[in-house]
Amino acid sequence: MALQTLSVVSEEAVRFAAISAPPMNLLGPALVRDLVSLIQSAEADPAVRVLVFKSADPDYFISHVDVTQIKAYREEAAKLTGEASLALLFRHLSTSRLVSIAQISGRVRGAGSEFVLACDMRFASLETAIFGQFEPAFGQLPGGGAAQHLTRLMGRARALEVMLSAEDYRADLAERYGWINRALPDAELSEFVRSLALRIARFPTAGHQAVKTRVNSLALASVEEFRADSDAFGDSARKPETQERISRALQRGFQTRAGEIDLAKVLGTLER
Repeated sequence: MALQTLSVVSEEAVRFAAISAPPMNLLGPALVRDLVSLIQSAEADPAVRVLVFKSADPDYFISHVDVTQIKAYREEAAKLTGEASLALLFRHLSTSRLVSIAQISGRVRGAGSEFVLACDMRFASLETAIFGQFEPAFGQLPGGGAAQHLTRLMGRARALEVMLSAEDYRADLAERYGWINRALPDAELSEFVRSLALRIARFPTAGHQAVKTRVNSLALASVEEFRADSDAFGDSARKPETQERISRALQRGFQTRAGEIDLAKVLGTLER
């Protein structure tokens, strides 16, 4: 694979993919294209059983989608699922025979949050991980499955709090709310995830598939539900009022590395 934004290392039946898409790991066409390539190649290789995603950037895991390239990244997503939808790309990962684990350091917001929610497990750094689901600050429904996942994981009230507040959540609170499996000290995170991934990978693929299929039948929303959210996001992204709020945010540091260190503060100023 010739990957532009992912560095991949294999150990036994595990592939470890480190995300590096400067300046701030925006989910744009290049990163979506590389994620599609990685998933396709891993699914085609029976020797691969587990995928681990982490970031080479200590401040950003995946910040969110690149709002200036929505059509382009959707076209890249269609190369895996046949539909121009991040939601269906992410859902494909959830239903894949591969076991997927997100090792989260730094900020993960918007579609970045939806990507890690699509992974089978999520482990985060107590010191550095920050989560946000901010699309309602632009008048939008999250389009990549957040409403489906967060409601099932947190319950109705907390899911509404997270999305409607468009606030940042540190790892300890994200753990308490059910956003992630565990928050661990940064010094312990990498080895914990590595050991877990290798342990899981040593068990039969048939067991992985049987368990994932049954759990997904109970806890994963249907393709139609994910498609509906994706369509709603795409429709709202074209509305003048959404574009106007995005323009204001861009003027105040949205989609800049420095400006998004405290994105919740930026979003809170959009009415002023």
